[in-house]
Amino acid sequence: MAKLARVRSILAKEESTYGTDASPTGADDAIQVSALEISPAESEILSRDLIRGYLGNSPQLIANTRVNVTFTVEYAGSGTAGTAPQYGPLLKACGFSETVVASTSVTYAPVSTSFDSVTIYIDNDGIRHIVTGARGTFTVSLNANQIPVYNFTMTGQYNTPTDTASPTLTFQNQATPKIFNDTNTTGFTLYSETGLALQSAEIDLGNEVVYRELVNSTKEVLITDRSATANFVIECPTLATADFFALAVAGTSGNLSIVHGTAAGNIITLTSPSTGLSLGNPTYSEDQGIVMLNLPTTMVPSSSGNDEMTIAYT
Repeated sequence: MAKLARVRSILAKEESTYGTDASPTGADDAIQVSALEISPAESEILSRDLIRGYLGNSPQLIANTRVNVTFTVEYAGSGTAGTAPQYGPLLKACGFSETVVASTSVTYAPVSTSFDSVTIYIDNDGIRHIVTGARGTFTVSLNANQIPVYNFTMTGQYNTPTDTASPTLTFQNQATPKIFNDTNTTGFTLYSETGLALQSAEIDLGNEVVYRELVNSTKEVLITDRSATANFVIECPTLATADFFALAVAGTSGNLSIVHGTAAGNIITLTSPSTGLSLGNPTYSEDQGIVMLNLPTTMVPSSSGNDEMTIAYT
């Protein structure tokens, strides 16, 4: 029987022991996603390069087999203040801690040790791929008059796929997203300037994710570094309002705050501290005949560490 491309799903659950199947279920762990893609058996292919008395390819051997999964999740809260969004385990598996204040907030901040991992189940209309020990990275794409999203890239351990009935899905703790616009995005501060007209913000967590498989060692996906960046496109302000050229030349650090959402349970505040942004080379562009300014930045933690970016849900 033909498999239907539209009949697909993803489940994700935090692992209590790295690489041990956490057995996510459709009732508790289903995540609404789009643009779901899987490389179900990604490997290094090693040619034996044999010298023989005839032409033709040499036999090949396979090493370091792992699974890569990419997908998009809408940038929205759980719908209830103090309740983590359904995709919270994915944020933790990308190197974030989770701090919950009951009925008030859930805040994610980077960590540099003791990374969490998740088990991911991918269903392709009755073909189940189990991905254990998954860790990854993400970007946040915030574009005016578009649905704001996370773009996740996850890497995990390979397990033999099976013919398994598609799960019955219960979607929960993912509120309807709000369009990124002046009505729903209630605050944007960059380098302490609050009146800048923002067209887009692209925040890249920049995790270095590697798969390691050594003798006498656990097969593991590791996060070995983090190099977060952010790029902003704004309407070009007067120099009297904000001289980003002077700030770039002087190497001046700056802050960031983007507040999206208006209803409790679906407000997301992404921040970087006053020393968090290091400005790159500003460049001009044009949109609908309007001069725009492109501002690439590097996100730098303070001396306290692990604070170059925080994401709070309230």
